[in-house]
Amino acid sequence: MTSTTTAILATASAADRMAEYRRRGWWRDETFLDDLRRQARERPRKPAIAGRRLDEARTDTLDYAELARLTDRFAGALLELDVRRGDVVAVQLPNRWEMVPLMFACMAVGAVICPIAPVCREEELRHRLALTEAKVCVTVPEWEGYPLAETVTALKDELPLDHVVVVDGHAPEGALDFHDHFVSTHWETQRTADLEGRQLRPDEPFVVLFTSGTTGFSKGVVHSQNTVHSGVRGYVDTFLLRDDLVAVVTTPLVHYSGFGQGVLAGVMLGGTIAFQDGPDHAGLLDLVERYGATLLYGPPPTLSGVARAQRVDPHDVSSLRHTVTGAAPVLQPLVDELRQTFGARTYSVWGMSEFGPVTISRLDYNQDWAAHSHGRPIDSMEIRIDLCHDPCKRAPVGRLRVRGASRALGYYKQQDAFDAELTEDGWFDTGDVAREDGRGGIRILGRAKDTILRDGIVVPMAELEAIISRHPKVAEAALVGPNGTVDDPILAVIAPRDGTTVTLEEIRAHLREADQDPRFYPERLEIVTALPKTLTGKVRKVELRERFAGA
Repeated sequence: MTSTTTAILATASAADRMAEYRRRGWWRDETFLDDLRRQARERPRKPAIAGRRLDEARTDTLDYAELARLTDRFAGALLELDVRRGDVVAVQLPNRWEMVPLMFACMAVGAVICPIAPVCREEELRHRLALTEAKVCVTVPEWEGYPLAETVTALKDELPLDHVVVVDGHAPEGALDFHDHFVSTHWETQRTADLEGRQLRPDEPFVVLFTSGTTGFSKGVVHSQNTVHSGVRGYVDTFLLRDDLVAVVTTPLVHYSGFGQGVLAGVMLGGTIAFQDGPDHAGLLDLVERYGATLLYGPPPTLSGVARAQRVDPHDVSSLRHTVTGAAPVLQPLVDELRQTFGARTYSVWGMSEFGPVTISRLDYNQDWAAHSHGRPIDSMEIRIDLCHDPCKRAPVGRLRVRGASRALGYYKQQDAFDAELTEDGWFDTGDVAREDGRGGIRILGRAKDTILRDGIVVPMAELEAIISRHPKVAEAALVGPNGTVDDPILAVIAPRDGTTVTLEEIRAHLREADQDPRFYPERLEIVTALPKTLTGKVRKVELRERFAGA
């Protein structure tokens, strides 16, 4: 944002801010469903999505005409289940093609979609379905051996849940078969007239995305189509993406990155989005080659794994222009690895469910900058760094706050908790500690609640964890202060790779070779078989502190 725009928005009323967001093109009067209708008219036979089914060794594709037709069909199926405007439809699916028309069908009937990861088990499922009062839950028979369909169906009696719909496989008693109800009946020829006037408007709630829940039950982040549009718009504008976009997305479609920067960005531009329903690095390479991908998106460990697979079994990846990564710090070895393997530049993205993408390293930066920075804010967002103990004072290192057009509407039925993170002039406390990168951007150092100081300097926990995780004997690593105080000893908790053993001195030597400050070396080491994690894969450091406090 320009300084003039920033000053205007800082003092403007909510109505004035919304008007400015529209004037700047961050918000609009159209919707993502309008985007789909437009693409179906202008490029009906162009592939919209390609979904790889790993177990079946097949790829399901939908062009824009097919996606629009299935959207109307699925919308009719939802109406037949008596889904009304404002009702919540929970969708618990892996990366399958059915997720995409379901997203747009919910928009068409005026329902709020609530994506849920398949790894979500009974206790958290009960919490999410009860909190949102979901009327319908679409799920799969089982995931990783856990009986999801039976679990959700068993919860019906204690929840306001009317229907459980099961995709692929046997539906238990009391549930509906997805194919029978949604796919095989041509609802678009029977219920089209009933859709009149139901479509969600751009400023209405349209999605509930649950947070990671590192300290308890997760919170449901509510977005409108406009709050998501401003984030998606900033993402595609930063990379100058156009309708020739072909993106291979490795992140779940139930998370913001897959949902927004993947599917919604692709449909908005008229591009093609490819994904698969499980981890397979060679499979991702095949998608890049088969569809001529121009962009590969994923967290650092996934992209590193794809690069290793490319060296073992080379594919034609000459179409790639961008490798985009987030969710963890990017290190120089990864930037070098991706450039040497794919010939593509790497860009770092930082964001959160409450805002979507906030900062991105830019096209005009040097090729190595992603290893030093999470980038500058997108056009619709602002950032600032406060002293951790005094939020009224700015600092080069401190607590990160953000504000702008991408801010979510709030937490579902927990608005007080959302508002508590906001200052009067709209700055949201991210809970992260960051440092300035010298170019108007930031580098995330870790969570504020995990902060440890050495000689008044914040220990860069996230970077150190990423470096330690690259040790050949380490599968994953976390650094914690066992007592939760800023002067804590630094404890490294490590899950070794393939049954190997690793010592504290080996970890310290690894950090020494990476030219890290000796003041930041871990002072203790604990070995575990696996790190405790949230449903979104974040390490539950509170559990590690409880386990090793005073040890």
